Amino acid sequence: MKTTKLFASALLIAGTTFFSSCSKQEEVATKNAISTETIAKIQALGFSTHDVKRDGDSYIVEGDIRLTDRDLAGSYSNGKLLRVGETEQYRTTNLVTVSTTRTIKVAISTSLPTAYVAALDEAVRRYNAENLTLKFQRVSTGYNILFTKAPTNASYLASAGFPSGGNPYSQVLVNSTYMGSNPGTNYLATILAHETGHCIGFRHTDYMDRSYSCGGAYTNEGASTVGAILIPGTPSSQDPNSWMLACVGTGVNRPFNSNDRTALNYLY
Repeated sequence: MKTTKLFASALLIAGTTFFSSCSKQEEVATKNAISTETIAKIQALGFSTHDVKRDGDSYIVEGDIRLTDRDLAGSYSNGKLLRVGETEQYRTTNLVTVSTTRTIKVAISTSLPTAYVAALDEAVRRYNAENLTLKFQRVSTGYNILFTKAPTNASYLASAGFPSGGNPYSQVLVNSTYMGSNPGTNYLATILAHETGHCIGFRHTDYMDRSYSCGGAYTNEGASTVGAILIPGTPSSQDPNSWMLACVGTGVNRPFNSNDRTALNYLY
């Protein structure tokens, strides 16, 4: 049975959704055009080239992953062709460096509605409840990751990137224009925890076939040098409830399941 039946509401890709563009000015379309060279670089890093979108000086791939020109130049590559599993939880080659324990400080911008603070607190609580070596703390200043408002015309619900130099990706853009001032604490916490997962090095659980959670045509994101390394102890069968699945239904709460906990504890 297709698990997409769980998502009878509008599907949100990695906590994101695509918006129809009824009227684009020709000059805007030209400005936002993505060159074949850029597409080739995205493909070489092992990311899906389906529906790549330009967002300022970055590119949004796989719904919510942000890549810069520096990333496309190969800053994440370690020169190895990595095995891609089938349905296990995945990590990238880049993780957050932890000696004994490490606290990642997260902050939320005043550009986001006040209700989003409670959702970030819930996402922090979910991680800290797992007693990992990586801890999270919400702060006002001196943050490692800032959750801030996405541009008004953004085509995603949230976006983030992967660790670099042993540090988490530093920014999560959240589309409060689309989600509104109070989309629901647990639903929003699910999205924020998902993006935090990218910031500390997790790929999508259904990396091998996004149609599993998103519906539509079969899409395998492919082997790469950026990393889609299966995490030992996670299942070889389909996992319909992972917090890192590419799609989630509007309003759905998706806390860590037992396989997610195995993955988190293996890495951190």
